[in-house]
Amino acid sequence: MSDFIAHLRKLYPSSRLYEDDARLTPYVSDGLTVFRQKPIAVVMPINNEEVVETLKICHECQVPFVARGSGTSLSGGSLPIDEGIVISLNQLNQILELDPDNRTARVQPGVINSNISVAAAPHGLYFAPDPSSQTVCTIGGNLAFNSGGAHCLKYGMTSNHILGIKVALPDGEVVELGNDSLENAGPDCVGLFVGSEGLLGIALEIQIRLLPIPESYQTLLASYDSLEAAGEAVSVVVASGILPGAMEIMDKLAIEAAEAAVSAGYPKDAEALLIVELDGESAAVEAEFIALSDAISKTGAKEVRIAQDNAERMLIWKGRKSAFSAVGRLSPDYIVQDGVVPRSRLGEALKEISRLSSEAGLRVANVFHAGDGNLHPLILFDAKQPDGLEKAEALAGKILRLCLKLGGSITGEHGVGVEKLEYMPEMFTEIDLGTFDRLRRSIDPNEISNRGKMLPGKEAPALAAHGPHPLEKAGVISRM
Repeated sequence: MSDFIAHLRKLYPSSRLYEDDARLTPYVSDGLTVFRQKPIAVVMPINNEEVVETLKICHECQVPFVARGSGTSLSGGSLPIDEGIVISLNQLNQILELDPDNRTARVQPGVINSNISVAAAPHGLYFAPDPSSQTVCTIGGNLAFNSGGAHCLKYGMTSNHILGIKVALPDGEVVELGNDSLENAGPDCVGLFVGSEGLLGIALEIQIRLLPIPESYQTLLASYDSLEAAGEAVSVVVASGILPGAMEIMDKLAIEAAEAAVSAGYPKDAEALLIVELDGESAAVEAEFIALSDAISKTGAKEVRIAQDNAERMLIWKGRKSAFSAVGRLSPDYIVQDGVVPRSRLGEALKEISRLSSEAGLRVANVFHAGDGNLHPLILFDAKQPDGLEKAEALAGKILRLCLKLGGSITGEHGVGVEKLEYMPEMFTEIDLGTFDRLRRSIDPNEISNRGKMLPGKEAPALAAHGPHPLEKAGVISRM
């Protein structure tokens, strides 16, 4: 290890190599603060060459690393690794090229999500993925976890907007994935890398797709007497044939927190709010808004408000996007979950979450992307209580298993990280997990890139199993 540190000291000045406790402390966790691990060092490269050389040193000395941007991960995905280093990419924050004619941009991984849209706006363009932390989170992190956001219903996740990536593999080799075209040939290597949670290397440069800024918006806010009613309203809107840009739901606790934080002007007597936004060409939005208003009128909404101008629209979204951090006003600690259920079973899921919350004696604030069934229940607890964290984690586990039972997933956009490792075998078969592991090892045989994340440890039967593949036993395939 002393030789390893000596190599780093030759590569980095002390201003960009952190070794002392005071400067390491901000890096001991990410947004999921219940997990903490101190790295042996943090390095801050300022160019691709420094990243590549750092990986070569890690590979030679067999020291694990984790690449990190702003550290907003809510699954422990950018948690430091024991006896490993953190490679902070925040200073790789340049928009290298913006091509309005082809509607693309080439950016470094440390670029803040919302800064891309700011730079593209003079050309009438923007970057569609909009996670709630978009004014803080980096595009490299968005890529690692395939982040979504409020408007992913219509515009998709980060993966739908990545055309190409220059990647430094864990041994320092640099490869190019994808290209500048909207059409690609061969295996979808970009799709493989996006969402791999840092297990396959570090993105150095990212070619992204930009979209025209919508000509018109119509934003509607409807309040309901129950969370289940708001959930059922989503099905009514979808059944009408409308494809909104976004559909979001907040429950009473989330409303209370948002009001305390930003005074969004939400109805204070509502048990739940549904936010629906239409966007696109003005004529199309006007026609869709008539259909939307008709659909909402059938859902039993207590109150319906329409944003009269952009200021009102932005205030509605400010309340929604501040909800996660605002919940800190209601509880000293909370866990944010990230399960997914089929849209048609939203009402059923919310009713069961309410029952589980009462059973556990813990409050749960519900904020979620209703359009694609991506739940974000925030479990409120007090870590100072002897069993506070344990009770909260147990409830979180029950909610994830509920999502699987209803035909959904354990994560929609926050990733597996370390938080959801134990649930991977419940979602994937042994064959699936074994395939994931072999794929990862083909690129990083020594598992130095974000070791211990996303894939279960070797105690999982799938990752320790040997012998013929089940299809070999059945005579379907052979290795001859």
